[in-house]
Amino acid sequence: MKKNIHLFWLLASAIIGCDQKNNDEFDDSSSWRSIQTRILTPKCANCHVAGSSFAEQSGLILTEDVGYAETVSQNVKNAAAQKDGLEMVGTQGLPSVYKSFFWEKINYPDEDHFYNDHPNYGSLMPLGGDPLTNGELEFIRQWIVAGAPKDGKVVDLKVLEDTRRYQRPAFRPLEKPTQGYQLKLGPFEVAPNFNREFFVYQQVGNPTDVYVKRVEIEMRSGSHHFLIYNFRANTPASVMPKEGLVRDIWDANGGFLMQNAIAMQYHTFFGGTQWPRLNYTFPEGVALKMPANSGFDLNSHYVNRSKEKIIGEVYANLHTVDKSQVKYEAGILDLNNTNIFLPPNQKTTLQKSFTFNKQTRIAMLFSHAHQLMSEFKVFVEGGANNGKMIYYADDWERPPILSFNDPLILEAGTKLRLEATYNNNTNQAVSFGLTADDEMMILFGYYY
Repeated sequence: MKKNIHLFWLLASAIIGCDQKNNDEFDDSSSWRSIQTRILTPKCANCHVAGSSFAEQSGLILTEDVGYAETVSQNVKNAAAQKDGLEMVGTQGLPSVYKSFFWEKINYPDEDHFYNDHPNYGSLMPLGGDPLTNGELEFIRQWIVAGAPKDGKVVDLKVLEDTRRYQRPAFRPLEKPTQGYQLKLGPFEVAPNFNREFFVYQQVGNPTDVYVKRVEIEMRSGSHHFLIYNFRANTPASVMPKEGLVRDIWDANGGFLMQNAIAMQYHTFFGGTQWPRLNYTFPEGVALKMPANSGFDLNSHYVNRSKEKIIGEVYANLHTVDKSQVKYEAGILDLNNTNIFLPPNQKTTLQKSFTFNKQTRIAMLFSHAHQLMSEFKVFVEGGANNGKMIYYADDWERPPILSFNDPLILEAGTKLRLEATYNNNTNQAVSFGLTADDEMMILFGYYY
């Protein structure tokens, strides 16, 4: 059974733009020191600093005191890269260019290879910012070819004079599906150095029940996630949002707008992704029913770390098929543990099991948690796969979307055990809640 694991954002938020230093402030006593002071310190170390959530997630600190020791000949945290035998940066010369995870993550000109051949490596860096210049990439590449030494000048500084950089392909809006419906948000603005997250309720416009076979999503650069929510049957009329109203979660000063988040407690997952694009097709004969006159609460979250405003835009196509082609109606998995209490300044592991009362075929899984989560595991309890770990995430920002080409079959009475570890490095206890400072422990997915 081949699993298509999409893993996004492991070498988290590296290489965000900062003001460059003057040349006399750089240390060019060795090629490594040039890399550290000209590239890593101004563009990476802001996030990859000891104690930060980014360093915890990636297992990588890039400050000047430990940058070399943390990078060269070190194991990587990404499970897929481990399986492929990658180091963070190898020392075997030219072969190490192709076996260094750090190089894979920054080599933006080879993005087709990265995303097509290594979809579980996470995202290319920088996220939502400019790629490294051609000169910076070539300087690092030549340094790796030379064995990634700590001492010695093995690369000519003139290489850095090439300030051209790779240009990402232009955003292409999705064409409307020939059979189905399109949902759209934007274009909308995201202020400089700001996280913008909001909800908009939209009616789909389907007068009869329809069956969704394929979900296709495309977003402009800078998106953190896009999620499509239904409302539970018991949602009070007073909570239902007005159609088309933009409900921002944060005000211009970063204050949390609770009144716009109240509806979240009545949400049920329908679809979405934390990737800039998604093209998910249900297994043969399986489709997701969309009742007549459906409406969805659309949730977009954009991150802008630049000094200029950016434009966000989201398209979602719900491709439908005739009912005659549907053998199994897909269900939505929403396993939620709200019993969360995390004492301050310590790690806590929580578990909760969920029993399936009839045979269930799992088609897709992905987790949802907030910034204190360091690991999220799912195990099977009972049946032929008893004790088997079927899902793993160590990146709360970009959890894997795990699709099963052949469904994972759970017989009646089998359980799924969710096990999540949190590192609460704050001085306050944390519990379940809706804000970014609270925590969650949810497993979403599709089954039939």
